[in-house]
Amino acid sequence: MSNLDRQATPALCGGRGFVVAEPVRELLSPRSVRLGESTEVRRLLPNLGRRMVGAWCFVDHYGPDDIADEPGMQVPPHPHMGLQTVSWLHEGEVLHRDSTGSLQTIHPRELGLMTSGRAISHSEESPRSHARLLHGAQLWVALPDTHRHTDPRFEYHAELPEVTAPGLTATLILGEVDGTRSPGTTYTPIVGADLTLAEGADVRLPLEPDFEYAVLSMSGEAHVDGVPLLPGSMLYLGCGRRDLPLRATSDTGLMLLGGEPFEEELLMWWNFIGRTQEDITQARSDWMNSSRFGEVKGYDGAPLPAPDLPPVPLKPRGRTR
Repeated sequence: MSNLDRQATPALCGGRGFVVAEPVRELLSPRSVRLGESTEVRRLLPNLGRRMVGAWCFVDHYGPDDIADEPGMQVPPHPHMGLQTVSWLHEGEVLHRDSTGSLQTIHPRELGLMTSGRAISHSEESPRSHARLLHGAQLWVALPDTHRHTDPRFEYHAELPEVTAPGLTATLILGEVDGTRSPGTTYTPIVGADLTLAEGADVRLPLEPDFEYAVLSMSGEAHVDGVPLLPGSMLYLGCGRRDLPLRATSDTGLMLLGGEPFEEELLMWWNFIGRTQEDITQARSDWMNSSRFGEVKGYDGAPLPAPDLPPVPLKPRGRTR
């Protein structure tokens, strides 16, 4: 998914200097961003207070939206560099097209994982005939320097492994929980899991103490380590945890995001992740000159133009405010 903000703000992300090395309970509030013609999202990362959780560097939550009489998601072709995108749905469908020739409709709790590597472009849209409701999350994973120039690719996994406990089903999106691993390709130690809790569930989820974690609330009401979490909000948890207490006061959907703190410092602007201003400037020029990022065939509409670069040098701003 694209960052459609026409006033794209650069940020330096990563580095271990601002990682919270102990358990914390830091509530992150979203900001509303218009996405395409009819979709409004709640952006949790990058946040004024925190810009990464492990290698996770971008989190949008949207819906549930009633799109019965609307076109739904309509995101024209746009570029990506230096990252992976994760499409995750609870309701509805999204049709993915990209410049490698991939064409795939993604349904709830199926994994659409796109590795941009050095350069890719894609579009996302609700099919013409679509479900009434659209509800999901779009996330980015930063690629380490050793893999950021890899060949672009798209993976689709209709079946994903699960970990279960009384009142809990954890679907593995990326990485591993309690010895169960997702088939999705990863390039850093990372985890992403969809957590479904039944009303009244009271469980403890095993964690890796060297990872930092956050939990995104998708639906329902739950207490995460004693903190009430409502849909569209995210709780940053820091490092040093071996398990996580979860208690649901209604049927609840959560997403667990975590990983080893990302050691490298990254420069993120619009839909590009690089290391220097020259990386970003060259990527923007290549996209606007129709080179390097390929062509998305079959989308009914023009590609997105890149916003203007800021008139001043892109400045580092760290992991936190």
